[in-house]
Amino acid sequence: MVDVVILTNSQLRHQFVRKAIALHDDINILQTYCESTNGSTIDRVREEGDEVKLRHLESRAESEDDFFRHFVDYTPDNSNHKEIPNGDINDEQYYEEIVDLNPDLLVAYGCSIIEDPLLSEYEGRFLNVHLGLSPYYRGTGTNFWPLVNGEPEYVGATFMYLDAGVDTGDIIHQIRARVKPGDTPHQIGNRLIADMVGPYREIITKFGDLSDIEQPETPDNEHYYTMSDYSTEATQQLYENFDDGLVDDYLADQDERTADVPLVKNPILESR
Repeated sequence: MVDVVILTNSQLRHQFVRKAIALHDDINILQTYCESTNGSTIDRVREEGDEVKLRHLESRAESEDDFFRHFVDYTPDNSNHKEIPNGDINDEQYYEEIVDLNPDLLVAYGCSIIEDPLLSEYEGRFLNVHLGLSPYYRGTGTNFWPLVNGEPEYVGATFMYLDAGVDTGDIIHQIRARVKPGDTPHQIGNRLIADMVGPYREIITKFGDLSDIEQPETPDNEHYYTMSDYSTEATQQLYENFDDGLVDDYLADQDERTADVPLVKNPILESR
């Protein structure tokens, strides 16, 4: 049995992940800290009057509801969750609570940037999943921008040790998004979130037996994006790409394209 503290957010996809991890018989969730969001992003965009961004965000919310709502509503919750204000996870109060709980591992998904002393206290025992393939895409929107750039082969998830950088920790394992004919951007993204639970649970339960993995070199085509890069024009480009056959073009050459973007695979893991 592995004793774990989860650090995450409170949106539907985060609820799905914490509840799914907590269902594993060999994982004991001592506490889950769920950071609340500061208001609705959809409401803020609606006030701005940006119809392109609004349609994108509403479609994402509807897709998340389709993928995760029934599981979240009807599955037992063994995650011992408590909501805290966004950004407060680094407060001394929660640091002391976590240390007193004495977990074997800290497990992060979608929480705020973690700082010392919490970060250094659990160095080497702090896991994170980054929605994106490091080191190719780092920062924010790292599964949005590959689709804007016409590169579905770069959509995936990276399981890593958390460090002080932005998506720079040593990589443990990676998975690539499964793409199906007729997919929308949100179907690709939410299927990936559903797929990442299995490997994450396996990394937790087999943590003591994980193999050291040779880390990939920083590629010449590394991308780093911030929130300021997100724009109406980028969102329009995303949907133009899908309208122009991005999914079909990718599936026609999938083997060749994915071969050019090798993943880090940990041999001890059985999940895809």
